[in-house]
Amino acid sequence: MNTPLNKGAFKKRLATKEVTYGTFIGLASPVAVEIAAISGLDWVLLDLEHGAGGEEQVGPTVLAAGAYGATPLVRVESKERIRIGRVLDAGVAGIMVPRIESALEVKEIVKHMSTPPFGDRGVATYNRSARWGKDLDFLNAPSVATCIIQIETLSALNSVDEIASVEGVDVLFVGPADLSFALEIPRDFKNPKFISALEKVVAACEKSGKVAGILAFSPEAAIEYKKLGFKFIAISGDSTFLASAITSALEIAKGEK
Repeated sequence: MNTPLNKGAFKKRLATKEVTYGTFIGLASPVAVEIAAISGLDWVLLDLEHGAGGEEQVGPTVLAAGAYGATPLVRVESKERIRIGRVLDAGVAGIMVPRIESALEVKEIVKHMSTPPFGDRGVATYNRSARWGKDLDFLNAPSVATCIIQIETLSALNSVDEIASVEGVDVLFVGPADLSFALEIPRDFKNPKFISALEKVVAACEKSGKVAGILAFSPEAAIEYKKLGFKFIAISGDSTFLASAITSALEIAKGEK
């Protein structure tokens, strides 16, 4: 029987360097997850850093996404072992970790994803990741969940080659807003300084066999990022899609557009 984690199927898919598309889920609504999943996205990412919900939304997100064949991922709020372990136990296929500064931090994060002797994740089998005790293979090997590390600080950007070389990392994901602020060019996503930073991340990924990811605020931006070499692309988020659709419909109804 398949599960959302499915023995690391998404991790293996990323390793083929296929371009995948997803979106951020911030509304804390399993229905929003369902709608996003049925719309044809490869993955959905529940945002616990900036989203409206908490860890109680992880289980419903996994079930809602998995029901339609979309891969459920979660951005944890912080890199602490317990935060990562809780989300993994709920059955997600991968985690994203924000505000990273160094390769040393990343090595600790990778440890948190696997049980001893491969890491320091707590051992429990009565949860979704173990199919409620029916599948204990995760105890015998390093984690098969996808590890996504964000590059959004100057320290991370300056250490990107080291970070990319850490075994167990699958994706380096640019947070464009944070990175633009760190570069002192807030939201100037066409600035040569910003583009140069993106190229540096892509180059580090290509050198180490990792996947470069980024958040695109529009479909047009997604096209440009794909041309730069990004292969794990988030297109906006559920709340932004909803707000944009309502605004556009209202402008048309009022004859303002």
